[in-house]
Amino acid sequence: MIDAKHLKKFAQIVGDENIYSDKAHLIAYSYDATREHFEPDAVIFPRDENDISEVLKYCNEHKIIIVPRGAGSGFTGGALPSNGGIVLAMEKYMNKILEIDVKNMVAVVQPGVVNMDLQRAVEEVGLFYPPDPASQEYSTIGGNVSENAGGMRAAKYGITKDYVMATRAVLPNGDIIKAGKKTIKDVAGYNISGILVASEGTLAVLSEITLRLIPKPKMTKTAMGIFPTVNAAMEAVYKTMASGVTPVAMEFLDNLTIRAVEQTFKKGLPVDAGALLVTDVDGNLEEDLNFQLSQIEKVFFENGCSEFKIAKDKKEAADIWFARRNASPALSVYGSKKLNEDVTVPRAKLPELLEKFYAIADKYDIKIPCFGHTGDGNVHTNVMVDGKDPEQVKIGYKAIEEVFQATIDLGGTLSGEHGIGLAKAPYMGMAFTNEEMALFKSIKLAFDPNNILNPAKMGLK
Repeated sequence: MIDAKHLKKFAQIVGDENIYSDKAHLIAYSYDATREHFEPDAVIFPRDENDISEVLKYCNEHKIIIVPRGAGSGFTGGALPSNGGIVLAMEKYMNKILEIDVKNMVAVVQPGVVNMDLQRAVEEVGLFYPPDPASQEYSTIGGNVSENAGGMRAAKYGITKDYVMATRAVLPNGDIIKAGKKTIKDVAGYNISGILVASEGTLAVLSEITLRLIPKPKMTKTAMGIFPTVNAAMEAVYKTMASGVTPVAMEFLDNLTIRAVEQTFKKGLPVDAGALLVTDVDGNLEEDLNFQLSQIEKVFFENGCSEFKIAKDKKEAADIWFARRNASPALSVYGSKKLNEDVTVPRAKLPELLEKFYAIADKYDIKIPCFGHTGDGNVHTNVMVDGKDPEQVKIGYKAIEEVFQATIDLGGTLSGEHGIGLAKAPYMGMAFTNEEMALFKSIKLAFDPNNILNPAKMGLK
């Protein structure tokens, strides 16, 4: 419980109407998409960068833990106040698009701006912000940067880090820094902005973000391929990417996922298929899109595709994408608790990776449906168990550990876009050497010597 004198000081900084310690607010800011609960001692809504600076300075002087938070949509507990303290909530005031610079093709935003709001705003002036996490309708840019979010368009356009040009941030001692520039080239000094990307709010609190934009493609087309086996589909993925065509998205669903979506939504999906691949291409000329799709179709059929369907219009495209966009909620047919991971390997290792996952499922007699962004090697692996059965949950976590080990053995990473947070912190030692972990801790110490900012995340004590 935080001392009343601290609450009084925070009220002086941000105003009585912007600090809350009542039970309703503490519960509302105690959880994220992991459904784990940790109540903070108070919730503060900073009005501007100066508020953030003053709050952090005070917290640093009095060793009070502070946890930055956007929309709370993360899957690994990165914004959870697991050690109590203050939640610094950005969505109330720090949610403005400050500038859309058409000439230089950049946008300057505050961290609480919702991803989709930015996409819509820049598209109105003919520009494009590609990163599109599944949570784009509610996740914030600050959270996207803190977790280095990806999305379905990553196969062609990359992920959040590829668009962050500069940041303003407040250090734990209250100092305000600016890292990076609007310029395309900038090699002066250390890449501090790059360090802050994917740092999960452990090093500084973002107060302003400058993002690179690109021209918006005029046209998009969607297609779907049906495959007899997952292995055939995975072979088609990396061979497509090596064929000279770069799809916007290349998403897959395995048989378990197809069956779950069909059982839940009754969409007439091919439940006997081993896998589906859903792809988008874009460009400015009809003939260019048609050429891309013809090349993809050729590679698909060379790798066992039994049917290739091109959407005739937006409705058919939406119908094709429906299964992929609704895959995650449909998986509840296999168990009440989903241990959801987002491992990533080099694309050519996808066939071997999926084989290992299904062998783990057989070993433990559980279901592990998989889907995801195979265009960039990112697989959403879902270990499904009965959440009311402690033994099943224990088995599920054993399976997860083996999923991670299989991924690392193939040159992969623990997370492609969800981050580490609390959920994956225990596994960091599998992926990094003692020397590498020591380096991470030294970086944390350099930014935050009193360890007040989002402690215990990313395996950093």
